[in-house]
Amino acid sequence: MQRLVPATVIGGILLLLLGATPASAHVSVSTARAVAGEYAVLTFAVPHGCEGSPTTKIAIKIPEVITTTKPTVVADWKAEVVRVKLAEPKTDSHGTTITERVDQVVYTAEQPLPDELRQTFQVQVKLPDDAAGTTLAFPTVQTCAKGETAWIQVPAAGQDPETLELPAPSVAVTGPESSAAPAVPAAESSLGWTGPAGLVAGLLGLAAGGYALIRTRRRS
Repeated sequence: MQRLVPATVIGGILLLLLGATPASAHVSVSTARAVAGEYAVLTFAVPHGCEGSPTTKIAIKIPEVITTTKPTVVADWKAEVVRVKLAEPKTDSHGTTITERVDQVVYTAEQPLPDELRQTFQVQVKLPDDAAGTTLAFPTVQTCAKGETAWIQVPAAGQDPETLELPAPSVAVTGPESSAAPAVPAAESSLGWTGPAGLVAGLLGLAAGGYALIRTRRRS
């Protein structure tokens, strides 16, 4: 039997769609996957300058537990790495002996990034095998034409990161068993309830169809 969706639910989902991508005033990091023992491409976003001053440099501190790091080339920015010696040599997944690691990734602008523009920087890292369930912080210093902002604060145990004024970008690492995408239930019928994902797709389809109909009527 077809189940009807309350109007309040539809309204709530529409509100979520309209506000699905909140703006962030902080230098932040995001990734599609952060699974222990796997490679991850981290995207650091710089949304503004330092109190209106254009950004000239971004220095990203790499956690000590990460021994494999490779920055992505960004147009109009010079990418460099700062290396440090390991206390003890390690062997990577390819059987190569590692005696040093990347401690910082530094991007320097060829032309200062205006305050009203944003930029992103991608860094590939190999997450530790035993990092599942942990949060890795990447303290980042943003240097500007005038002044700098140090996004380096790490929350204490039990502290809400939202209470920090200058939080360090951080990534929550999961285990392989929790990285798989959740299964989508099969539709009960072509017009039946298929869950929030199906409802969202249907609403978007209806909106697109209505827009096309309006354009057609206007042309006629």
